Amino acid sequence: MALEIPNQPRVLVVGAGAREHAIAWKLAQSPLAPRLYAAPGNPGLAQVAECVPLGADDVGGLVSFCRAQGIQLVVVGPEQPLSVGLVDALTEAGVRAFGPTKAAAQLETSKAFAKALMEEAGVPTAAHRTFTDAEAAKAYIRRQGAPIVVKADGLAAGKGVTVAGTVEEACRAVDGMMQAGRFGEAGRRVVIESFLVGREASLMFFIDESAVVPMLPARDHKRIGEGDTGPNTGGMGAYAPLPDADSQALAGEVERRIVRPTLAALRERGSVYRGVLYVGLMLTDDGPQVVEFNVRLGDPEAEVVLPLLASDLLEIAWAVSEGRLAEVKVAWRPDHAVCVVLAAAGYPDSPRKGDVISFAPKLGASVSVPGPGLAQGGPEGCIVFHAGTAWEAEGLKTAGGRVLTVTGVGQTLSEARDTAYGGTDGITFAGKYLRRDIAHGL
Repeated sequence: MALEIPNQPRVLVVGAGAREHAIAWKLAQSPLAPRLYAAPGNPGLAQVAECVPLGADDVGGLVSFCRAQGIQLVVVGPEQPLSVGLVDALTEAGVRAFGPTKAAAQLETSKAFAKALMEEAGVPTAAHRTFTDAEAAKAYIRRQGAPIVVKADGLAAGKGVTVAGTVEEACRAVDGMMQAGRFGEAGRRVVIESFLVGREASLMFFIDESAVVPMLPARDHKRIGEGDTGPNTGGMGAYAPLPDADSQALAGEVERRIVRPTLAALRERGSVYRGVLYVGLMLTDDGPQVVEFNVRLGDPEAEVVLPLLASDLLEIAWAVSEGRLAEVKVAWRPDHAVCVVLAAAGYPDSPRKGDVISFAPKLGASVSVPGPGLAQGGPEGCIVFHAGTAWEAEGLKTAGGRVLTVTGVGQTLSEARDTAYGGTDGITFAGKYLRRDIAHGL
């Protein structure tokens, strides 16, 4: 029986960041003309979806809303609601959901769990040890030497990783996580890893029990400073596809050596994976090795990969929710995309909020509506995704660390980069910070 999706289906996107804006923006392009909702959403999402005042981790409230409004599909954006079992609760309530169960989400919610599973499945990854005692962790670091990597075991909004160049820096990271409580419970247990040498890449897959379908590989710039310096952030920009890798060959190798063994190990533990699996990779001389798993679309990788998706995201997500991904063709545009994150002053440690955001006329902004989605009239191929913004009486204001993500699409990487930076130049707010070297030197 063919996949049956009704016209104008009611679809809820859970989340409030640029990733969720990109998801809703792409869903809105479906020929099925979905009626979109977002919880809690943001001013950019409000342009394509009806925002509802429910937290992304309010499982009971979200399930009740879906029942009351006849929601037919829920697309979960961030990791937090997955970690508390939103998909499990929706499935129990008879609501289709795009995302993994709480048990499967442990691939991201616990780095110790992910490492143990990879070891069991023979998946290539860095050598590691897990610690619950700070002194034992620091003694291990001193024995191993530097460079070395220190990771908070739990969720830390993409900031729980320290790539330490010295033993002293690594020990400070351990103290900050385990004794000072920098990441709360997420840092009470740490994973210490050997340092991998190579080029980073992000490769995401649509997955259900019927198929494993790769997306285009991307590369994220995680550090705050130009030249990849300073502390890790949630991501300062990204580009796709990779000019230094064969996308098809890389996807095939990662699927064979990493994704399918991982899925098999999960099945042995009773978990069938549905949704997006993000594989953070280091491309080493010995082949790709896993740096981390995420159980949802990356941010900012989603903001460069989704604009290059030629297929209907609604059809893909619906098929995955029913375990029928194998029946859907997934195609990609032969273009390039680059995105640049505009961050607030003080990011990532203490971002300032409440600064008014202004848009140049070429970006099609209006003072009467909460900010731009697609940059009408701006640089051709430029898209502005909202992350940490809020609409107040005085206008659009900064309301988070990563404020906006500006994406450029072009026939070449250079064209896409120029378009993205052209868009960033038309946006101003006090303390605006961005890296000027995203996708440069390639």
